[in-house]
Amino acid sequence: MASTEDVIEPVAQSSTAQNLGRRRFLNDLHILSPDEIDGLMSSSEGRPFLVVHHLHEVKEEGVPYLMPGIPITCRVDNTEKYTTRSKVHVGTLYTVRLTHGHFHWTVKRKYKHFQELHRDLYKHRMMLHLLPLGKFAKDRQQMRAMSEEMPSLHGTERTRRTSSKMKYLEEYLNGLLENEFCRHDHSMLEFLSVGALSFVTDLGPKGLEGPISKRSGGHRIQGLNCIGHHQFCFRWSRRWLVVKDSFLMYMDRENGSINFVLLFDPEFKVKVGRAYTDTKYGVCFENFTRSLIIKCSSYREAHWWSHEINGLAESSDFLKVQRFDGFAPPRENTLTKWYVNGSGYFADLADALEQAKEEIYITDWWLSPEVFLKRPATDNYWRLDEILKRKAEQGVKVCVLLYKEVEMALGINSEHSKRTLMNMHPNIKVMRHPDHVSSVVFLWAHHEKMVAIDQTVAFVGGLDLAFGRWDDSQYRLTDLGMTERANSVTEEEPKGDTGDNGVADGLQSSEPDKQAEQDPGDLTGNTKLWLGKDYSNFIRKDWVQLDKPFEDNIDRTQVPRMPWRDLSAAIHGKAARDVARHFIQRWNFTKIFKNKYKDEFYPYLLPKSHCTADSLSFTVPGSTKAKVQVLRSADRWSTGTCENSILNAYIQTINNSEHYIYIENQFFISCADETVHNRIGDAIVDRILRAHREQKKYRVFVVVPLLPGFEGDISAGGGNAIQAILHFTYRTMCRGEHSILSRLSEIQDQWTEYITLCGLRTHSQLSQSFVTELIYVHSKTLIADDRCYIIGSANINDRSMLGCRDSELAVFVEDEERVPSVMGGEEYQAGPLTLALRKECFSVLVGASSDPSINIDDPISDHFFFLAWNAAAEQNSIIYDKVFKCLPYNTVHNMRELKDYSSEERLCDTDPEQAREELKAVRGLLVHYPLKFLCEENLLPPLGTKEGMAPIGLWT
Repeated sequence: MASTEDVIEPVAQSSTAQNLGRRRFLNDLHILSPDEIDGLMSSSEGRPFLVVHHLHEVKEEGVPYLMPGIPITCRVDNTEKYTTRSKVHVGTLYTVRLTHGHFHWTVKRKYKHFQELHRDLYKHRMMLHLLPLGKFAKDRQQMRAMSEEMPSLHGTERTRRTSSKMKYLEEYLNGLLENEFCRHDHSMLEFLSVGALSFVTDLGPKGLEGPISKRSGGHRIQGLNCIGHHQFCFRWSRRWLVVKDSFLMYMDRENGSINFVLLFDPEFKVKVGRAYTDTKYGVCFENFTRSLIIKCSSYREAHWWSHEINGLAESSDFLKVQRFDGFAPPRENTLTKWYVNGSGYFADLADALEQAKEEIYITDWWLSPEVFLKRPATDNYWRLDEILKRKAEQGVKVCVLLYKEVEMALGINSEHSKRTLMNMHPNIKVMRHPDHVSSVVFLWAHHEKMVAIDQTVAFVGGLDLAFGRWDDSQYRLTDLGMTERANSVTEEEPKGDTGDNGVADGLQSSEPDKQAEQDPGDLTGNTKLWLGKDYSNFIRKDWVQLDKPFEDNIDRTQVPRMPWRDLSAAIHGKAARDVARHFIQRWNFTKIFKNKYKDEFYPYLLPKSHCTADSLSFTVPGSTKAKVQVLRSADRWSTGTCENSILNAYIQTINNSEHYIYIENQFFISCADETVHNRIGDAIVDRILRAHREQKKYRVFVVVPLLPGFEGDISAGGGNAIQAILHFTYRTMCRGEHSILSRLSEIQDQWTEYITLCGLRTHSQLSQSFVTELIYVHSKTLIADDRCYIIGSANINDRSMLGCRDSELAVFVEDEERVPSVMGGEEYQAGPLTLALRKECFSVLVGASSDPSINIDDPISDHFFFLAWNAAAEQNSIIYDKVFKCLPYNTVHNMRELKDYSSEERLCDTDPEQAREELKAVRGLLVHYPLKFLCEENLLPPLGTKEGMAPIGLWT
């Protein structure tokens, strides 16, 4: 049970926390310099997007809503009749079409509105004469440029003789708009339906605007409304409604603050009438999270809002349920790039962050502010918190969403991350979610990992911006900070003959580089790649004391680090806008859900229009065009909506695959029964059986970590958490009637022709001794037929896939071009992007990157599947057993055998030279997953333990 600290974040007593508290409750008003004000005004193409984040300052500084120097013209070209309330008099409604730069819009006005405008302008003009106050000096200056008499509402005598009433109203309005005083008057702006956000280019077309009365309440999230629903519980407020092409919002026109944002989604509807609103002349706007009710002055006005909003929204992609039941459609011709491992990903992300001009959005399961994005670090320039501080000082708005963990269960210390970042600069805002007690969410997490920059470029995948994630294809086990590293030899420093796993001939000195043990504030001469807590082996020891990031967590002279394998992707344009929209939806949802975030310190965010998405201010080098669809797992508790498009994409991709699928995932828990519900494993079985019946070649490659990522001594059984995950992994693979291999029993031993189950391991030298460690596979990837792939944050388990549990994000990428390749011994048209990704993965895993004689062109040929892949995995498993007696291993079936096996002498200790000779035969990183490990034991946690008392869903 969570403590009260899980409900209300504790106020730390440190000076850092106190500084944050003072800043948190200060008015977050940035005084704009004259240059910044000019920047908000000067563009002839429309306002810059940063206006969205400076609405209060725009109001205070008197920045005009209309673009200076850009004419605004009107045309009154249509009339329609309407019946007044008396139902006797028939009035005339005029259609006024307006143009301002490249913006076009229409308003409908009665003659009385022209009269009211004329009266208000005249009153304002007279007030300036009678009240010569200093604050009106600018208005008086504009008024002097005006002719002595205002244009006549009735037109000139000549106009009245020769033109219709429509024409002289048009002449009247254009006459007013030519005068600076009249065109910027409040009454004129309201007559024209113009506001602070009307001409922001990246918000798309001007859309609809106008004053409305809105009713309080209407939230569909439990706990956000008044207990009663009687009309006396409602509160009416005067607001300015703005409708754009993918959202609507209302704001307080007096102070310029945005009060609420409602995104269009498939549940979006506009309803008119008392039956839906319990209000005369009411209009109801609904989406998945709220029913917003406004009150109009007439039946005609209510139906006008309904008609115009439906017309504006009907072209929005987000009103339709997309492929895989997702929220975003496939985006063709999208620039994208994949990454295997964190080194290239972090480096490109760092460069992209440097390009940010407006906004940076980040959401992570865990974020380490002190993580370095480029390595080795010789100063702090590329440290994450320093990058964000640098951009915040340049005026970029940085918004970070972090998972708020249950502190007694996880030690990722999101409070430290929040306080560290928010103390950097007021432009950095960090929110944590959920509050476990108030939201009744104890088991599920925000697991997605995403960065979006200016809503133009986005990075998604499995990599948190956190310690332990940075790695490259060498998968080093040691990092002592030496010129000649004991763990491996870089391409820039070739020192001796290195094998696939980077073990050089001759033992290296393992004395640490004393120069690298200096204060992290001075990194001059540093050669270490992983500083402090970044050097990790979390199965040996989980992270602790993250508020002391540069103190080592483990003894790097004795304990090898655990390499981290992961995949991620960069995307641009419309797909990046989809990722940003998802973040905005989560951010705004969190803002209204948690009371502490409801004030103006945490702003509402607005999504950019997709109509400007192809205008890219920068691109990630090496990106290629493909079709990209953004997918997610989302629920009412996490995002305010429900979706499991990642699961649907996995299953459909497996069902539709013709030749092979390659799965690389942190978890492999599937095959539906009463405890597990996702059907990915079932889809794999069905596809294999179909291939067997049709007598067609079909391969399934599965790569998962050899052990779950929990602290524990595997030689003593590993602990309850490790065993629980192993239980459900084996239940998916090979144990019990629902497992994949059990359901493939009809093809008997022929299952080995269709599916291979592997893990990854490597070896090196540390302190003049040989060491080995598994490579922690943290990827969440599916590749199919060399033509499409999925990269994201979703594991293959119920937590990630069902949608109603953890929140996740992924991209589905399909090649639109074709290149010649080979499949099953025949010519084949492959997708260039997917083909390159598959070859990058396979070349490292089977050792082809260091042995060009290994051919990986044909992934389903018998030669590759049996000799290059399975034979290497089998041989490596035997060698590692012989040299290291490493666990888990196939011959260990119960706890007694585990104890005996762990006590056996290891060749690496008794005969290092012979061990060296044996290790030379290791090829690549593959080892077979030990399907019989502890097969005679019940691995479910005992009921009397805290793990045993936890719901099964925690593990699945």
